[in-house]
Amino acid sequence: MAVHDECKLKFLELKAKRNFRFIVFKINEKLQQVTVEKLGQPADSYDDLTASLPPNECRYAVFDFDFVTDENCQKSKIFFISWAPDASKVRSKMLYASSKDRFKRELDGIQVELQATEPSEMSIDIVKGRAL
Repeated sequence: MAVHDECKLKFLELKAKRNFRFIVFKINEKLQQVTVEKLGQPADSYDDLTASLPPNECRYAVFDFDFVTDENCQKSKIFFISWAPDASKVRSKMLYASSKDRFKRELDGIQVELQATEPSEMSIDIVKGRAL
């Protein structure tokens, strides 16, 4: 599975320049390549990301999560989310599962990984819990 250069470039912009709040990635099966599907603007929220994930198709996403620690320090962590809803096709789930590790290696700077098959498995409470 190839990774389109735009995926790496946009991830670097999210990580270094904070130009985006999140990025949704899609595997183009015809091209056998991971591509950028959607870019979340800096003012977008986690709800905007979850609304961008289709209910019956797999996707990858990265999210730049800002939070305040118990010591009152402002921090951020970059989450990698593997979205494989139960309603998606088995072939698609297998393709995303088998390509995930290689794709993740292309994105240097991922700090936390989440896998979700339904929205409750990636609720904001779970994200907060994993960030701390």
